[in-house]
Amino acid sequence: MSKSTMTKSTMTAAVRAAAKRTRRAEPAREAPRQDVDEQSGRTVVIEVPDGWDDPPEPAPESTESTESDEESVGGAPARRPLLALVLCGVLVAGLVAVGVLGWQYREGRQAEQARGQALAAARKAAPVVLSYDYRHLDRDFARARAQLTGKFRDEYGKTTKAVVGPTARKYHGVVKATVAAPADGGVPAASVVSAAPDRVVVLLFVNQVTESTRVSGSRVDLNRVRMTLTRTSDGWKVGAVDAL
Repeated sequence: MSKSTMTKSTMTAAVRAAAKRTRRAEPAREAPRQDVDEQSGRTVVIEVPDGWDDPPEPAPESTESTESDEESVGGAPARRPLLALVLCGVLVAGLVAVGVLGWQYREGRQAEQARGQALAAARKAAPVVLSYDYRHLDRDFARARAQLTGKFRDEYGKTTKAVVGPTARKYHGVVKATVAAPADGGVPAASVVSAAPDRVVVLLFVNQVTESTRVSGSRVDLNRVRMTLTRTSDGWKVGAVDAL
């Protein structure tokens, strides 16, 4: 073997030895991570992709927001709007109740005043409306119409003109009406059936004494009369008269 051949063989052996040392050192640095599956006894190799970053941790503000939401749902702040609505409802109901009670009280007082006023007006109007004398019919009918109102006033005018007047003149009719009263001079027999601030119904016991050429002497009729009175700008007026 020549000297050059021996030199080449020595260099080749040195290179190989250096390469082996290099390969032994690199696996420890480049080998991928390994996770051992304890249950199966196998080794699972997980390769981490390039550019992989760990997921960000939640910021402190998100935790505080969650706690705040929980307080709003289950705590006092969530109940405040509901409590405010309940209080508003109670307040409105109270105001309505007070208004209704006030209106009822006012209506009651007005109705009580109307009872007395209308009752006095009925006692005064009944003798005027239900009486007449053939010797001065126009005056009597005019006085009666002054106590009336509405449609009843118009009906009274038509009836007296077409029927009552001609009959009274022909037979010299005279009718005198009075509200019945006790013999000792007590309060005339009249009472309130129903009362409202602007409308009152009164029941009266009326005695009518009739004289005419068709009857001998005098005839006395004991009548019950229901009179409806209405409040007007000129006071209480008779709106209807019904014989019972």
